[in-house]
Amino acid sequence: MSVYVNIYIYFFFFPVAKQSFFCRTPPRSLPSDVLQNMKVSTVMKCSGNKWCSLYINVNGTVILNENVRGIEICVMTISSSQTQCESVRFSGHKSKKLDGHKVDVQFNCFEVGIAQQVYVTMKTLPNYCYVELEKYHNVEDCDNKDIENNILSCLAGKLDYMVNEEKKSITIHVSDITEGFDYNVRLCLKRFICKDIGAHALIKADNAIRSVTLHYPEILPCLCIEGWSAIPDSRRVRLCPFKNDADSVWNSITYDSVTQTLAWQPLCPVNATVSLCWMIDQNDTCVNFPSSLRTMNDKVLYVQVDPHPRLCAKITTYMDSQVRCPFTNGQFPGWNVNITAVDTLVEIRITSKINASFTVRVCNSTGMTSCNLFALVPVGASSYATLNISSDICGPNLCIQASRSDVTYSVPVNICNIPCKPKEHLPGEASSLETFLLSSVLLILVAMFGFVGCILLSVNYRKQRQEKCYIKSKVNHISLGVASSLEQRLPIMFAQMEDK
Repeated sequence: MSVYVNIYIYFFFFPVAKQSFFCRTPPRSLPSDVLQNMKVSTVMKCSGNKWCSLYINVNGTVILNENVRGIEICVMTISSSQTQCESVRFSGHKSKKLDGHKVDVQFNCFEVGIAQQVYVTMKTLPNYCYVELEKYHNVEDCDNKDIENNILSCLAGKLDYMVNEEKKSITIHVSDITEGFDYNVRLCLKRFICKDIGAHALIKADNAIRSVTLHYPEILPCLCIEGWSAIPDSRRVRLCPFKNDADSVWNSITYDSVTQTLAWQPLCPVNATVSLCWMIDQNDTCVNFPSSLRTMNDKVLYVQVDPHPRLCAKITTYMDSQVRCPFTNGQFPGWNVNITAVDTLVEIRITSKINASFTVRVCNSTGMTSCNLFALVPVGASSYATLNISSDICGPNLCIQASRSDVTYSVPVNICNIPCKPKEHLPGEASSLETFLLSSVLLILVAMFGFVGCILLSVNYRKQRQEKCYIKSKVNHISLGVASSLEQRLPIMFAQMEDK
């Protein structure tokens, strides 16, 4: 059997349809597996040292049939829709005796680029509907060692750098580059592509000094050094010196005081969610505002935001969660609320430097979410408004909460532990109390004096009785003495009388 090959290549820029409108209905004698075992691979052809190109190699098997005059193989590059086709026609197949014999075919003339994705099809000639093989194939990239060492565009070179943060500069040294070609070095911001920031240098092929110094505006994790040879479609090598310095990403939060818009547009791409919250003084917990959660795409906007020092943005990535409060360092120019006790009332004074409306609520400190609306208060610019409430609304468990009602996001200001004023008594009540206290004191004093007098009288009485007893005894002693002397004298007198 004689077989001749007629090869032709043509290009067109639209995708190949799976089934052409011009295909024929396959005859019943045509087996459905007339095309078999299509395999696709990448091959490399070289014309010298490191002067190599990449091609697609297609192998397949065809079962000969009187209804098949040849085959066509097409390779379409997905990124550009560019298509290359080659066909083979069979001749001398005029005898049915060859039906069912298998013929192996091979094509390896489809040139492709590094890391391209291609779509390969194998069809019969003439083109029968639904008699087709197809396959997707990914061309290897420069990570493949054979390609890296033999394809010029993969020879990206090697970069070393030194950072001078004081001068905001990076000194870059280039080595292992392709001889005879110029070399490009630049600084860029790595997003979907590496966006040029204007810092660029070209190292000439005949330049013995292969070092350049480039200046950067600020440190960012996506600030990268990029280098590549001046060869078409050359591979680029990229280094990012500050990739672990993520804190600077959060510094791009801005606030427009006229439109009251808070915006965040990071210079580096960040896969994150953002929500607004307000910081609680007691335990540094940030409470989320309802319906403030946003998914970071390119820019996040919040309109009608009150710039309070405790208003913050909570930014969450797959690594961690950070809270940034953009108004902490600046002086809060907006408004303030104070509470003072006046007579039997508690006065609430709201002072504002801007035209604003406020909501005042009475809350329980144990559950700040359960609050009762007290009043809606409009306040003019550089003015104040006062509200009076009963002094009965006081105590450690009650709080007065104030917030702006004319914006969407306003931090509530809570004033708790409202002091209770001591209760004053009426004049009549005070006089009766004083009279009662005075009478009680007098009665106590009288009772005390009576008790002391009784004791003194008792002591005096006992003393007097003792004195009377002593006198009586003395008298008795005197009487006895007189009587005794008389008795002594009488005998003498009687004796004298007898002598006479």
